[in-house]
This record gives sequence, C-alpha cells and structure tokens, in this order.
Amino acid sequence: MPGHLRVERDGPLARLVFDHPERRNAVTTEMWKEIPRLARELDADPSVRVVVLRGAGDVAFVSGADISQFEESRRGDSAVQYDMDNLEAFEALASIGKPVIAAIHGFCIGGGCAIALTADLRYCAEDAVFAIPAARLGLGYGASGLATLSRVVGEPRAKEIFMTARRFDASEAAAMGLVNRVLPKAELDGFVAETAAGIAENAPLTLRAAKTAFGQLARPESKRDPGRIEAAIRDCFESADYAEGVRAFLEKRRPRFEGR
Repeated sequence: MPGHLRVERDGPLARLVFDHPERRNAVTTEMWKEIPRLARELDADPSVRVVVLRGAGDVAFVSGADISQFEESRRGDSAVQYDMDNLEAFEALASIGKPVIAAIHGFCIGGGCAIALTADLRYCAEDAVFAIPAARLGLGYGASGLATLSRVVGEPRAKEIFMTARRFDASEAAAMGLVNRVLPKAELDGFVAETAAGIAENAPLTLRAAKTAFGQLARPESKRDPGRIEAAIRDCFESADYAEGVRAFLEKRRPRFEGR
C-alpha cells in the first residue's frame, strides 16, 4: 500500500514525517497503526530531545484520513477497529513526554487537524488551510477529539469548526488560538528547527514534568493524578541536571543538561 511514516534525525531533533504525497499525505490504515510504535520509540530514545511532526513535500501537512479506504475500513465491525486505531495513534502522540512541535503547511484537514492538536506547539505557513469536514462525510466523531479541540480553541469556536465543516486560513487559525504563529512558507522549517534547537538546550526532566502536569490538568479534576505530577517534580530536584543548572547559573555559563 502507498503511504508510510519515516523518521528523520538531526542531532537532538527527530522529525516524524507523514509521507503520502500522491494523496496529500492522507493517513492510511497502515499508517495509523504504525504511529504508536514510532511515538514510543521516539519517547524512549534519550538522544531525542524534541519531536517535530511534518508532512512530506510542500503541498500538505496531513489532508486527513485516506477516504479511499473508508468503504472497506470504516464500515460495520471494521469501523470500530479503525476508530480504536485512530484513538491509539492520537494518545501515543499526545503521550510523548518530550516537546512536540507540529510544522504545518498546506492542507491540515480532518485527521490532520487531530494529529496537529496532539502537539505542544503548532507553527504554520501562510498557505495552511484547516478544516474538520466530518459533517460532510456523515461519520461519527469521537468525544475525545471534540474535547481536545474545545480545550484549544474554546467550545463556541469548536462548534463552529465542526458544524460548518468549512475551511479556514492560517490567519483565522492564529486568531482562534489553533496555531501559535504564522510564518512565510519559506521560513517555516528554519523557524521550527531553530525553536526546537533552543528547546533541546533546556532541561529534559523539567520539560517532561511540565508535560506531565499539563496532561493531568487537561483531565477532569476527578480523574487527575497529583502523585504523577509530584513524582515528576521530585525527579527534577533529585537530578544531576538540577545541580548542573544551579552551578551554571552561579558560574555565569550555559548549562549542559543530560536528562538525568
């Protein structure tokens, strides 16, 4: 089957690339199933400090799920498995304990938006186009996806995005808080690489603790686990990196963090 995922490494930066350019990087059933494994590998690799999500080529980030497979994969009993694969993919990306950046250019539609929403930071090019067209396809959309969208842009805007199924541009995405910043297309990759390099110089355990806290705060209060947050913070204070950070500050030099 066409379409695959690949990882590109550049020092502490790893790019997870959605490579299916002949269909604007639409995600096939095989690609959805591959995402959790790659996400876990990137999370477990101590040499990776930042993960960037990107679409291959210059036409699309991800144009959504591959609709050409829907009559087979998203009907009857197979639809249940398909939705489970989707949910596992989104949860795996969102569970990466390192900073994740989505570098968005061109089409970011449906499942592409959902993939982008798993990232901590979203930067897009001026040519980015967004939409969630589930209502034009007649498919059911998971509550967890709607909850994530609502948390990012607010419930009124989430309802508008979903109910109108319309497309909107980069400037509107920025205005509603869906993306952090809009850049000229020629500058997007350079800006993301520079931003990732700066993040990679920070203390990995501190960043992981922050992601743990943000993740817990995104849950209903009754389902939060304060112990996980406290343990992550304790790991920071007990780390060699904490000692290094204090020494570097007192010695007026850049710290050299090792993630331990």
